Amino acid sequence: MINRGDSGFNKLKTINRRMFIISAAKAIVFTGIITRLFSLQINDNKKYLTLSDKNRLREWRLPPVRGEFLDYYGNTVAGNIKVYQLHVIPEQVENFKYLMIRLKDILNLSNKEFSKIIKKKNSQKTWETLIVSENLSWDEFSKVNFYLHELVGAKPVLSVARSYPFNDNYTHVLGYVSQASENDILNNEKIKKNHVPGLRVGKKGLEKTYEDFLIGTNGVQRYEVNAYGKRINQLDYIEGTKGKNIRLTIDTEIQKLCNKLMMGKSGSISVMDIFSGEIVAMHSSPSFDPNLFLYGISHKDWNSIIKDPLKPLINKTVSGLYSPGSTLKPIVALSALENNIINTDFRVRCTGKIEMYGQTYHCWKEKGHGVVNLRNAIKQSCDTYFYEVARKLGVDRLSQTSLKFGLGKTVFEKTYEDEKKGLVPNTKWKRNKIGKGWVLGETLITGIGQGYIQVTPIQLCLMTAQLANGGHRIYPKITIKQNEESIENIKIKMENSEFLEDDNKTQSLLKVGEELFNIDKNKHFKLFKNQENIRIVMDAMFGSTNEIRGTSYRSRIEDPKYQFAGKTGTAQVKRITAKQRELDLETSQIPYEDRDHALYIAFGPYENPRYALSIIVEHGGSGSVTAAPMAKKLFKMIIDRHELRELTRKKNLIST
Repeated sequence: MINRGDSGFNKLKTINRRMFIISAAKAIVFTGIITRLFSLQINDNKKYLTLSDKNRLREWRLPPVRGEFLDYYGNTVAGNIKVYQLHVIPEQVENFKYLMIRLKDILNLSNKEFSKIIKKKNSQKTWETLIVSENLSWDEFSKVNFYLHELVGAKPVLSVARSYPFNDNYTHVLGYVSQASENDILNNEKIKKNHVPGLRVGKKGLEKTYEDFLIGTNGVQRYEVNAYGKRINQLDYIEGTKGKNIRLTIDTEIQKLCNKLMMGKSGSISVMDIFSGEIVAMHSSPSFDPNLFLYGISHKDWNSIIKDPLKPLINKTVSGLYSPGSTLKPIVALSALENNIINTDFRVRCTGKIEMYGQTYHCWKEKGHGVVNLRNAIKQSCDTYFYEVARKLGVDRLSQTSLKFGLGKTVFEKTYEDEKKGLVPNTKWKRNKIGKGWVLGETLITGIGQGYIQVTPIQLCLMTAQLANGGHRIYPKITIKQNEESIENIKIKMENSEFLEDDNKTQSLLKVGEELFNIDKNKHFKLFKNQENIRIVMDAMFGSTNEIRGTSYRSRIEDPKYQFAGKTGTAQVKRITAKQRELDLETSQIPYEDRDHALYIAFGPYENPRYALSIIVEHGGSGSVTAAPMAKKLFKMIIDRHELRELTRKKNLIST
């Protein structure tokens, strides 16, 4: 029999137990909530405050300001200008299609421009910044800022861009900048550290070589923004550091004259100080405007450059390879004199050609020059004379002399990555490279600067400079560093220098001297034992320019102030057949690509030499007709500006 009182008691007990459990659960939950709120309010306050600030604050890294290039007189030849850009951050865009339609309307973008932006966006990674415009006008920039509250993800940016005020005058000296590639960022720590979307870095020339010096550091701007992302207050600004300025040795006025003289032609002009090695001018033609690359070159402009048969992208001064032609004859004569193969009285009868081992070798003058000695052979550029001298001298001794004077080697130390060494052949080279023995006929044509021998225009300029300074080693440079040596000190070093054989033993001694006695490796040592031989060759070059029957007589300047000495050269690009020789065609009658290259080397003023130059006009025909007249115009300006250059030099020496 069940007791009803016990049953009620048990039910009550169960209910009380359940209520206790529920109350306990509520207490636990409530305690957890309180604990969490405490944690959020007290412990995590800093964390969530920071996150809140991040939502409220924006930070913009500004592009680094690039260092400038200055000419010898401090004029800016590569500077910076302010530009307004518009960037879009796709990750922050809610409706990309809507954004682009609004931007198209605000900026009046053409359908072509619009499609280009869309295509660019599709080719990028989602987190990469899309640069809609790199060069907004002030009105466009202001308009974008006005509508910024409805352009979520768009970011107007005040940036800097490279500017080349002299357009195509410095193109091959400086190179150009363009947008940093992935390889640029990966391979250069400074670029990686200071990279911002749209950053321009050096791609060619000195812009690339001196990238680590030119690139600056980022500036930083911090802004407070509203709920729409619009800037409402600038909180902080950290100014970046500008890159270092680099001063060049080049005179802009002479550089501009070189450009003018080479207009419509293909080739190169180089001007060098014969004592300091400073490059006064260095122009490769044709050129192009590097400003075209600043905001992305158009297909039309790019195609016009790459399809130009005269190849404007090539820096012909350091990368163009040419036969030196008769400009090599002073070196041939010097080598023969130094090796006691000939003397000044050595004579050869020139009848216009010589026969040797069944081969006919022609002189440029069909009826010959008659009996000529060394001086007249250089003065009149007699090929027959130098065939005979080369035969007696041999190609190996000629090769040694050519190398001493800078042929067959790079002129600048790692300044231009595309600089060519050229080629000075010898018997060993041919055996190793071609697998055949050297033949006498190859020696003869090498003696007039034809055959395998290949030089760059800057090498010819260095060769001429080292002849003009009395045969002393110099080290060409195109940038100026602190503590430059005075010309007077250089001359003293040259006067007191000794002749050093260019062999392994000598190089070992120089190395020991550098390490133990801190001897300057750039010591201006003599290239030749007998300096009288240098004077003989220089005198003959004077006759070539300033005396009747000299090959460049028509380009002479009678005023001693401007008087210069030189040597013409005409380099064949195609072998002349017997039929063509009979026709005796004028240059204008020959197809352009078959015409000879015109060359000229010179130094001046003759009585007190200070500058040397080389000129090459591709397919220009005769050096005396095409190249030498350019030298006449150049030397007038070079010498007229010499005093200003020296005053600037002394001023800079005092300041350092």
